[in-house]
Amino acid sequence: MSSFRRLFRQTMTIARRDFVATVFTPTFLLFLLAPLMMLGFGTVGGLGAATMAKSGGGKVQIVMLTSGERAASAIAIDRDLRRIYRDRERPPVLMTQAPGADPEQQARALFTRKDIEASAVLYGPLERPQILYGPTGARTADYLAEVAEQVLRAEKVGSASALSTPTKVAMERTGTTASGEGQAGFFAVFALFLVSLMLAGQVVGTMAEERSNKVIEILAAAVPLESVFFGKLLGMFGVALLFLLFWGTVVVNVGTFLPERIATNLADIGPAVGFGPFALLFFAYFVTAYMLLGAVFLGLGAQASTQRELQMMSLPITIFQVAMLGFAAVAAGNPDSWAATAAEVFPFSSPFAMAARAANSPDLWRHALALAWQLLWVVITVTIAARLFRRGVLQSGSPKLRKKKAVPA
Repeated sequence: MSSFRRLFRQTMTIARRDFVATVFTPTFLLFLLAPLMMLGFGTVGGLGAATMAKSGGGKVQIVMLTSGERAASAIAIDRDLRRIYRDRERPPVLMTQAPGADPEQQARALFTRKDIEASAVLYGPLERPQILYGPTGARTADYLAEVAEQVLRAEKVGSASALSTPTKVAMERTGTTASGEGQAGFFAVFALFLVSLMLAGQVVGTMAEERSNKVIEILAAAVPLESVFFGKLLGMFGVALLFLLFWGTVVVNVGTFLPERIATNLADIGPAVGFGPFALLFFAYFVTAYMLLGAVFLGLGAQASTQRELQMMSLPITIFQVAMLGFAAVAAGNPDSWAATAAEVFPFSSPFAMAARAANSPDLWRHALALAWQLLWVVITVTIAARLFRRGVLQSGSPKLRKKKAVPA
């Protein structure tokens, strides 16, 4: 049997052992359903925040101190202007009040009332209106100024009704937009970061656990350390693949039940290379990202001898992953910049940056070079991690052999 075949068999034996030991346990079900728990907590938090926002949103108002025909004209113009805004962007409800003897004092008093929350108040002649606004009412103050302007224009024309009747024709795009490709690039970076954060981090504890149980010394005596590292990496990758297969099936089936409006809005978002090649490239870059980060985390976990040391490593690991996310996000937003080139060349950010490149550019030749470059660094990282473990850990507790001096007779 050749040395390569022997190394391959030993690696797959370790991988199968770790895969079975991880998957066929009750705790794996909790790991598999962890995103569902995260989604549940996020939904509860979102509902709570929405309820709090709605509880105070109904009291917010903008007020114009005017009366008569001008008040009626302001209400009509406000109704027409609101059609331009989306629901969540519309100004607060407009109320009109007849001005009193001291309009300025009346306007200031509205900000102290408990039954309403005045965002902005307009008083005085519409030709030279005075507008008071609160800490978050700068835009609503501009809106009141525009309403006053339109009221004066309607008076000069003689009517507040529209002067033109447009005909609107909806057009459908045949492809994705440039902004849609940019959004797809950022989505690719974030999705790759999210799955690698959840899955690659699981590799850290595997070596520390077996080192504390002295199992690693038995494995190292039976097979080369490179086979142990590669096998553990492949075994945990199989776990990650099972996780992605489960949740990928769920997401695809949930997508078929999306409302038509949401599906239409998502139609403009898409990768430049097409969905088929992009799906293959995304999976390929997930493999390399998992292998690269997993190899680094495996090497770090191999240096930890206790759970305390392992916990102390979690913060640097998280910071490293977030740094790669930020580096690749800059590349996704500026695909032709030097930062994008640096992110694509640096091996640990390269999978994220190249996934964004697949969304921004239709060129495919770059990806063949990038995948070869990343796989080369997987081999380099695993080899370095194995050698550091062999020299720094396995030989740390054994005294060096010394030649005994001959005792003279």
